[in-house]
Amino acid sequence: MKKLVLSVAFIAATTMSFAQIGIGTSTPEASAVLDLTSTTQGLLPPRLTEAQINVIVSPVEGLMVYCSDCAVKGMYVFTGGAWEQITGSSVPYVAISSSGETWMNKNLGALHEATSSTDAAAYGDLYQWGRTTDGHEKRNSTVVAGPVASGSEGANFITSGTTPFDWLSTQDNTRWGVPKTANDPCPTGYRVPTETELNAERLLFPTNNAAGAYNSELKLPVAGSRRYYTGALYEVGVRGFYWTSTINGTTASTLSLQ
Repeated sequence: MKKLVLSVAFIAATTMSFAQIGIGTSTPEASAVLDLTSTTQGLLPPRLTEAQINVIVSPVEGLMVYCSDCAVKGMYVFTGGAWEQITGSSVPYVAISSSGETWMNKNLGALHEATSSTDAAAYGDLYQWGRTTDGHEKRNSTVVAGPVASGSEGANFITSGTTPFDWLSTQDNTRWGVPKTANDPCPTGYRVPTETELNAERLLFPTNNAAGAYNSELKLPVAGSRRYYTGALYEVGVRGFYWTSTINGTTASTLSLQ
């Protein structure tokens, strides 16, 4: 009988320890799964360099790290489409254009708004058309020969050496579009622009080249691309390539900057 009572007590205590954890306190706050209490010490999060942050594979939304060498040091949180610095601002991402459109103020995966046309920290990720954020967009993601069937791409960059050079074995022109699709990698409230929308911005550039793209309200950098047939990085710091959701025949329209 004594053994039974002890076993029941142990199970109850174990259940409570999984429900809440208190460090430095025996009475953790009811709304907190983890309550750290101290008057002499702080919480030390993982400290990563910018390069280390950029190669995190498939970061989950809400992941937080401290960037030790970013242009603006501090805490960053992954919001689903980009790493955002925790600044207390209630209106992140916003870049208001004279066209009347509201844009993100940085590329997906970039650590901050570009400070120059060749600001590497503002280059961000490189997506294949129609794909969501799954890890393939990282500049060092694994390269696998394709095309492949939808659902079998994993976190790989898929190459293709035959026309129409699509990573999908069966083309699907509905993966990005208006209204926003499930595969669109942009954060809530944003989507991949159409050809008409992006061209309207191009017409507002002070000059019709890469310098004009950076000196525009969108501050677009020359982030380069990846070769569709090898996955190798291409013209990083020299040219910029920006997708639209618009399909013309068997290919998607892009904005190319040089």
